[in-house]
Order: sequence, then C-alpha cells, then structure tokens
Amino acid sequence: MATAMRIHTHDVSGTPAGDLAADVRAGLDRAGQKELPSKYLYDEVGSALFEVICLLPEYGLSRAGARLLRRHADEMIERLPSPVAVAELGSGSGTKTRWILEALSRRQPVTYYPIDISRTALSRCWQELGRIDSVSVVGFERAYLDGLLDVASRRNAGERLLVLFLGSTIGNFDRPAGEQFLREVRHILHPGDALLLSTDLEKSVSQLLLAYDDTAGVTAAFNRNLLARINRELGADFDLNCFRHEARWNEAERRIEMHLVSTRRQTIYIRGAALKVNFIEDETIWTESSHKYRCDEAEGMGERAGFRCDAQWVDAEWPFAQSLFLAE
Repeated sequence: MATAMRIHTHDVSGTPAGDLAADVRAGLDRAGQKELPSKYLYDEVGSALFEVICLLPEYGLSRAGARLLRRHADEMIERLPSPVAVAELGSGSGTKTRWILEALSRRQPVTYYPIDISRTALSRCWQELGRIDSVSVVGFERAYLDGLLDVASRRNAGERLLVLFLGSTIGNFDRPAGEQFLREVRHILHPGDALLLSTDLEKSVSQLLLAYDDTAGVTAAFNRNLLARINRELGADFDLNCFRHEARWNEAERRIEMHLVSTRRQTIYIRGAALKVNFIEDETIWTESSHKYRCDEAEGMGERAGFRCDAQWVDAEWPFAQSLFLAE
C-alpha cells in the first residue's frame, strides 16, 4: 500500500505567473479573435469546479468514460504483458483511473505516475488513489510531454509503459495539433508500450451545447473563473459581471467552443502583464475547444502517429470511445 505521494515539481526557466503573463499578452493583445489557453482554466478553483461539472446530468461524457473503464478494465489490462507502469497525462483527481489501477494491481505491484500542471489536482489524485493496495503514486507537476519524458527515463528494465490520456482531452487540440501531439508521445515510447486514448464522439448539437452550458451555471462559473484567476495572479480588473459564458458549435470544425462575451464596451488593465485591453460589446475571448470525432477517425489518428489500434470500446448511452493503441 502506498503511504505517501512524491511530487516532482517542474524545473524550467520562468515562473507559472510569468508564463501566464506572457500567454495573456499573446492572446489578448492581438487583432482579431482574442484567445486564452485552456490549460489556465484549471487552477485550484477551476479544478474544483470541473469536478462538479463531471457530476452534472448534462455532462455525459465523464460518466461514459468511467462506464467503459469500469466494464472493460480487466480486458484492457489482459491485452498488456507484465510488468506495466502507468503514466497519466492530465490526471486531474484520477477518479476514473481507479478501475485501471485496481485491475492491474490484481496481477502485479503498480507504480502510477500522474502528470498534471496543477498541484491541487495531484493532491486530489493522491486522496483518491493513494491507498489502493499494491499501488505506489509518484506525481509530476509538469506539462504533459515533459512529465512523460521524465517518467520514461525512470522505467525499469523490461517494463512496459501504459499511458492514459482520458476524458477526451485530445479534443482540446486542433485536429492537426492533436495528431502531432500523439506523434510526440509515440516518439517517447518504446515498441510494445501502450496508449489508452479517450475521444468524445459526434452526437446531436443540442446535446453538446447543454453539456457545455448547463442549466445550473457551473460551466459558466468555470469559464469566468479564468478571468478571476487573472485578477488574482496578475492584478487585473476584470468585472466578471460584464462577461457572459457562451458555448458555440462550429460545424465546419466539428467542435464546441467556449467563449467569454463582453457585455459592453470596456477597457481592462492587467498590471502583471503590463497590458491594457479594449473590448467592444459582444467581442469574445475564446477559451476552449472540444473537438468531436468518429470512431474510425480516432483509430486513423493514432495509426498515423505510429500506433496500432489493438481494441476500441464505445459507450452506447453517450457516444464515447476508449481506444487502446500499441506502439509499433
């Protein structure tokens, strides 16, 4: 049984606040569509709000992913030779990962490496998973690829690596960028390693819009918290009451977009980024994309990145896929 979690913090130039300031300047001080990277949605408050979103009746994709893991974890693990270590990209609280770890721990001791930029998420991950028998938890407070490189360098001789990329986070990338990301993951892995990739599948637009703009307003609070974070960390003066949350379906790109819409003409000062930003009424900040896929599209994306799709499981209640890829 694991008794404590070790967290390895990032050792890179700059600071998180410096990264945020640079990205805010790049995203808001521009002509045309203003943008902010979706990774900044997940501070301590945002991570807690996202945990609530996953429980909402409208947000079916989280439950679909969990159903597939609960029903098929043993089958997934049976397809992998021992010994196996597990690394998870963007672990969050690790709630769904329990099914994989419990299935694997029934046949061998497991080292689990959650990788997340949020220390709060890693702490929640320990609370959720740190007391599973025969599982040791070693967290990495890193960006995805930096953390995976570190994990891969620690593998024991003859050990396979199972990489989890759950929750359909791949959908936050533009399609070409998502495929390139999978190529970079494959470059780190050895032949025989595996990737379990979640993809949210196409469904009715009305169903998707409700999933990203729930009636209780939790997703709206999650989105507006990004502005509150900039206020807290960079000394900005965003008035959250002057921005409304909006979810949009982009038919051409087959994606949901989350925007923050300025409800009036206004000027925002962001001291920590040395920036003044002017908004006109109805101008938006684009904060997140969630691309939706077809089953064959997910399979092809992985195969073009250097994997072979060994198996795929699809949830019938909320169209969602878990695809197990093997590195060739």
